[in-house]
Amino acid sequence: MKFREPLHELIKLPTDFMGEMNFPPPEKIKIYDSTLRDGEQTPGVAFSPGQKYTLAVALSEIGVDILDLGFPMAALSDRRALQRIVQGKRKGEIREDVELLVMCRSNPKDIDVTIQTLREIDVDVNEITFFIFTSGSDLHLKYKIGKTLIKVMGRDESEWLDLPVEFYREANLKLMCDAIRYACDQGVESIEFGGEDGSRADIEYTIQLAKSGYEAGATRYSFPDTVGCLTPEGVDHYIPRIVNEFPGEDIVVHFHNDFGLAGINTIRAMSHGITVPTCTINGMGERAGNAPLHEVVVGLKLLYGIDLPRFKYEKLRDLRKLVEEYSGIPVSANTPIIGEGVFIHESGIHTAGILIDKSIYQVIPPELVGGEIKFVFGKHSGIAAVKAVLEKPIYQDGLARDGVELTTELLEAITLFVKDARQKRTRSDSFVNITEAYYREYEQLGISELRLVELASTIGRLMKEGLFKPNVDNDKG
Repeated sequence: MKFREPLHELIKLPTDFMGEMNFPPPEKIKIYDSTLRDGEQTPGVAFSPGQKYTLAVALSEIGVDILDLGFPMAALSDRRALQRIVQGKRKGEIREDVELLVMCRSNPKDIDVTIQTLREIDVDVNEITFFIFTSGSDLHLKYKIGKTLIKVMGRDESEWLDLPVEFYREANLKLMCDAIRYACDQGVESIEFGGEDGSRADIEYTIQLAKSGYEAGATRYSFPDTVGCLTPEGVDHYIPRIVNEFPGEDIVVHFHNDFGLAGINTIRAMSHGITVPTCTINGMGERAGNAPLHEVVVGLKLLYGIDLPRFKYEKLRDLRKLVEEYSGIPVSANTPIIGEGVFIHESGIHTAGILIDKSIYQVIPPELVGGEIKFVFGKHSGIAAVKAVLEKPIYQDGLARDGVELTTELLEAITLFVKDARQKRTRSDSFVNITEAYYREYEQLGISELRLVELASTIGRLMKEGLFKPNVDNDKG
């Protein structure tokens, strides 16, 4: 139906409530995907080198700008994946402008091993961004890496609990800046840096850490919500201060999703001028995952009018299915934007509205993200949807061959039948087998605690007998 009035006169649009915001120009936004590192840290998930390469190609095609490839020195399979991805970029199978990133802790050994690893697989350090990270909050500084910081400063470990947090703050700056300067001395030109648990850190120390990192030679600061507890108000506390301190710099945000806020927090941070949002496909990641790629890019476009010029939104559902296949973890049917059920309608009230115009009940255009509106029929169905489906040209020929005429009487009979049939099924339907099968398979993605104990007993016995030799990494895929 063609409306007589412009849509914006009939309804309030999300963009009507934006007010004064500082979104960067769309062409300056760089989408940073961490599926191949943080996404793979989802419990039980492991991607083969071949799968990582396929995902890297798909992420390049959809329009992602930065790929986090994790720790190449950690596993042979990760080194193989990195090598294949770099070669794919050289051959043009991955866009030339896609930035590849690897991670290091703040110590020379990690940097040396990473550089050596890159050389062994014929990768120049200048083809890669090094992410050199440390900790940011006082909790992490004193109680997570405190003993390391004591050694850095040449103090005795017995002083650990007695030293004030100020000592650990200073030691941490030295640790990080020494590592950054060391990487620069080794010829590394592109260096991202940041402190874990930034969303629970003191804001003044956070800014001091960022300033120190830039002064040491790093090129891009990353602010993380490591434990996913940041609120939109917390974003307003940290991000404007950070952006104002470093005008013109690309700054990364990396938010986890423990309260389901990572997507909107990421967009909120961008409204304060952040140019580099970190996401993962399907929101994969540790615990509750990371900011979901689909929520961030489609939210930016439809709720805030930020249309990313290089991004191919219509590939989002195909990307979802690819990661489901490789990870073994399907998204919920009602997952926003990409879920299998979000464009399916049953309710008679809803379907009647949809048949007038999609915008009455559907804000996200299905075709934008590679979906389509469908109807299912059951106890909530109305005659309008039954009629609309049966009148589709693809079904008309078959009905005509059977001599069926779509009369009002027939449509009413069909509608009553499907309502009754679905209602009767509720007396016998049980989905316990389906749900039990799902969780049984989910629990088998990784090795359980009980299975680990069994393995320890078996392998320990075989090693004593000289019958077992560890195979560190046999992943050839």
